[in-house]
Order: sequence, then structure tokens, then C-alpha cells
Amino acid sequence: MTLGFLPGWTDGLSTAYLLQDQLEKMGYTVEMNTLTEAGPLYTGLSKGDVDIYPSAWPELTHKSYMDKFGDKIEDLGKYYDNAKLTIAVPEYTEIDSIADLKGNADMFGGKIIGIEPGAGLTKQTQEHMLPEYDLEGEYELVTSSTAAMLTELEKATKKHEDIVVTLWRPFWANDAYPVKDLEDPKGAMGEPEGLHFLATKGFSDKNSEAADWIAKIKLDDEQYGALEGLVTSDEYKDKSAEAVDKWIEEYADQIDWLQK
Repeated sequence: MTLGFLPGWTDGLSTAYLLQDQLEKMGYTVEMNTLTEAGPLYTGLSKGDVDIYPSAWPELTHKSYMDKFGDKIEDLGKYYDNAKLTIAVPEYTEIDSIADLKGNADMFGGKIIGIEPGAGLTKQTQEHMLPEYDLEGEYELVTSSTAAMLTELEKATKKHEDIVVTLWRPFWANDAYPVKDLEDPKGAMGEPEGLHFLATKGFSDKNSEAADWIAKIKLDDEQYGALEGLVTSDEYKDKSAEAVDKWIEEYADQIDWLQK
């Protein structure tokens, strides 16, 4: 079976390698298919070119894709229930709310540094946050990639400069850099949502054992944080499978759905 994910979105990177490890232990042959945008991933799911998307945000962030492709996609279950989209600034920046961005564009060069153009986070920021806080005339949402956004964030924080970026939780960068979420009194970035395993329609009928097992997966904040932390660590750079092995070793006695 084929797992489709975006390596720059490390929730999917982490859970993809976790599923690969576990499904191969169950006897399946697993192929990893990396993509750069959510749209092609949902298209692949709907056509059966991708069997599983191992960390989707279908409730809000990817709702537009589900509206378009949902009748050809199967939801295998939710593994994490407190994901959220955020607008963030360095801890030292002297504002605490998205509302405080109004009138302070000069602090940030009139730019909000975003991620991929096709990301749900980009859509939410562009279509909801900017207009609801009346920021469209003051700020440009700069899109490119997650990696490029993190590069700008790292450069700014090393120089103790102000920057505003689009982020999300859970995501390792919130701990790796000195950042804080801006309060969102209007709720423009949406409510917390669940992270789901999605599959191409009919997957459960063809792979009932795998589907039943995937439905049992649940991760709390500590477990998820430890998994993503290992996968994205310098020690396991480009060695995600080894990071998963280490995580399983640490949590084997705590999680009953793990294939040891």
C-alpha cells in the first residue's frame, strides 16, 4: 500500500514512518510517496493513487478538499484531537494578540511569512484572518514553503528581530524557537480540530486488518511530542525509520496498539 505525505509537515512525516513500521510488521508492503502540496495528495487519495494520508486535517484546515473529494475518501479514524492553526511572533515581540497587528505593520515590514500556497493554513489566513482583523491593506501574506518560513523565523530570532509567521500545533518548531501564539479573540484561525488517517474509498474492504488496527491509534500530547521530536531531531536527521524504532522502544509498555 502507498502512504502519501508532505515531508515539510512533520505531523505527517512522523505518522507516515510510524505506519510504515507497524504495517510492515503486519506483513504489508509499504511504499512512501512524498508530495509538496495538499491538493495533489487529496487528488491522489480520491483516484486511488495513494492509499493512506497518515495525518490529515479534514475538519477545518482541509475542509475545502474534503468538500471536493470526500465522497471518494474514507476516514479511518482520528489519532489526535487538539490540533490548531496559529499566528505567531517571537516571545520578545511586544504584542500579544492578532488584533495588535493592526497599525504595527512597520514592525514586520508589512509581511506575514507563510508556508505553501495550497495549504489550508494559507487559505484560513488569507480568507479569514486578514479580513476579519482588517489587515488586508497593511500586510502581505508571503507564501513559499514550510522550510522557507522556518528559515526566516530562525534568522529573525537569532538577530532578535520582529517577525510574524503562520504556524500550527502540534509542530516541533513551537518548542525549537522562542515563539508565542498570538491571541485570536475573533476566532479567525478556527477552533481546535482532530488529525485523521484518511484512505482511498474501499480501503477497509480490501485491507480490513490494517483498517481495524489504524482505527485504534490514539496519541496524547506527550506521546505525539516525543514521536515528532525524535523524527525531527538532529540525531535522526534523514533517519526517520530509526527514530520510530527508538520511539517504539520507549513507549512499547505504555501503548497497547503498538506492534512490538
